[in-house]
Amino acid sequence: MASILARVFHDVSGTPLPVRLRAWDDSVTGPADGPEVVLRSPAALRRLVWHPNELGLAQAYVTGELDVTGAVADGLRQVWNTLAGERGQNGSAGLHPLRALRPSNIEALRRLGALGPRPAPPASQAKLRGRLHTKTRDKDAIAFHYDLSNDFYALILDESMAYSCAYWPDDQHDLTLAQAQTAKLDLICRKLQLRPGQRFLDIGCGWGALVLHAAEHYGVTAVGVTLSAAQAAIGHDRIRDRGLADRVEIQTRHYRDFTTARPFDAVASIEMGEHVGQDAYPGFLATLRELTAVGGHLLLQQMSRGHRAPGGGAFIESFIAPDMHMRPLSATIGLLEGAGWEIRSVQALREQYVRTVREWLATLEARWPQAVALVGAETARVWRLYPAGGALAFEQGRMGVDQVLATRSAGTHR
Repeated sequence: MASILARVFHDVSGTPLPVRLRAWDDSVTGPADGPEVVLRSPAALRRLVWHPNELGLAQAYVTGELDVTGAVADGLRQVWNTLAGERGQNGSAGLHPLRALRPSNIEALRRLGALGPRPAPPASQAKLRGRLHTKTRDKDAIAFHYDLSNDFYALILDESMAYSCAYWPDDQHDLTLAQAQTAKLDLICRKLQLRPGQRFLDIGCGWGALVLHAAEHYGVTAVGVTLSAAQAAIGHDRIRDRGLADRVEIQTRHYRDFTTARPFDAVASIEMGEHVGQDAYPGFLATLRELTAVGGHLLLQQMSRGHRAPGGGAFIESFIAPDMHMRPLSATIGLLEGAGWEIRSVQALREQYVRTVREWLATLEARWPQAVALVGAETARVWRLYPAGGALAFEQGRMGVDQVLATRSAGTHR
């Protein structure tokens, strides 16, 4: 079976099998070195026939129909370019389902059970309903991702539960992840020039790491906004435990419903803009502008994708963050300027995210039994694939992340 599958792979990709392959009959083929891909069921092939890209690969992996012996990230590095349709060093442009197959191979796939009705999506795959980026659907999308389990996130993240790219300064590469997250929070506060007595707003505040840090170390009065009830619950506990109830508040509401009698001196949105949606993004920036005092600063930390592949990507949108949209950095800058923001600085953190997600993956692997106990085997496999694939996307430059500092100018436009 493995030999048949290797021949079929060559037909549809134009390249030899890039990994060692073990089929469900225990036959093996492919290079002996490196990770081994294990097909445990014909269902994995059927998923790849219907979705010959990262979605089919992800569906087969999270269900356990396909597995990787050894490091998942290493296996992905060898197969991702081909299965995700990205152009690799050998010039392959991805799989072309059935188009290049000889009749004998089609018959072989039929006998192996690879051809047939479309398999049902895994239980862990998102199934949202309704029109994109209504308040109700946005709430459902955020709940799908962030309300998974506070205990699960606490298992993977550092003590602050900062769930965004960390920052290792050039002369401090030996920082732990927790220290690098604190360095990131400090970097944001310094760029915003926060000082005692100011009012600070964090849209998409997560579990409250930034608003707590800004209040404790920079003396501001801070408000955080999140759509996740689970995140807000942790945030409220931390505010109470640190005695900051008079200076820190977290509200559970959609950003469109947030109002204030007086604009804030500084506003941040850390990896939340990706959830807003392409059509709603200009309105999001206009809302941030209305919430910021004239001359006040905005700090956006946001992920990006190239102009050839905007959006969130099939795996992320299906299993992690439904309705996510990322665009090129240049497009976001243009939208900011169009909304009346003056760009003051841009700092790329792409390489920093490679290290961040690798740290999360290492922690997950070290605590794997606890993770499975909290969310189940299938969801745990989703979260093993997520940082492994994310590290590869940032490493290869298919995704980026940047901090953009902007100032609200006096006029509508510069």
